[in-house]
Amino acid sequence: MALALARAGYGVAAIDLPSSAMEMDELRKIAEAEGFSDLILPLEGDITHEYECNNLVKSAAEYFGRIHGLINNAARGMQDISAVLVGQRKKFYEVTPTDWVGVLNTNVNGPFLMARAITPYLLTQGWGRIVNIVTSFNTMQAVGFSPYGPSKAALEAATSIWSKDLAETGVTVNALLPGRAANTRMIPSKEITDRATLVQPEEMGPPVIWLMSEASNNITGKRFIAHKWEPPNSSELNYQSLASAGFQV
Repeated sequence: MALALARAGYGVAAIDLPSSAMEMDELRKIAEAEGFSDLILPLEGDITHEYECNNLVKSAAEYFGRIHGLINNAARGMQDISAVLVGQRKKFYEVTPTDWVGVLNTNVNGPFLMARAITPYLLTQGWGRIVNIVTSFNTMQAVGFSPYGPSKAALEAATSIWSKDLAETGVTVNALLPGRAANTRMIPSKEITDRATLVQPEEMGPPVIWLMSEASNNITGKRFIAHKWEPPNSSELNYQSLASAGFQV
């Protein structure tokens, strides 16, 4: 998503933990090779801490001169919750409180803290975008997917509530999801060896560009499925056109 936005001309502050320095370096090298390194601002930070969220937003705004949107993509998945037996996941009562709190902190509290930090900037300029990366309803309710499922359900609910809180301000809040299992580190290679069967990261690019643009003005409180994405006709934005774009009620 960071590369897709930068290729479209957006300045992007890409935030990750210090432990992901190798992945961040890969992003930086691609940007340099393609000639848009000035549009990528790599930042290290932990979104589970309020002061870091405030500093990250401030750094991005100062570097680019302004700031228009937030994509809440940081998450901990079930790969962090070890299985009791091979091929089986822990029951909810077997998950440690530390793991439960850790996933909720990253998947729910982190997006809240980032949204809380950036929203004053967006309200001041009367325009902005918040996009929360969620998951399929089936995954939210899948056997053995606690606490990941509940955390994404909470973020989905937050998306709807935040959009109502920001109604008529020019700031929209929407949800975006891959639509099926995605080719990310959340799906270990030992679980799915044929990565071509997964939703590829590039499929998230077109819908996120649209959601961060003026083309999506007044579209808020909705969820979009990247795997089914087709750009809706901006002159005929109705239920039918949104449905064809992967929108779900």
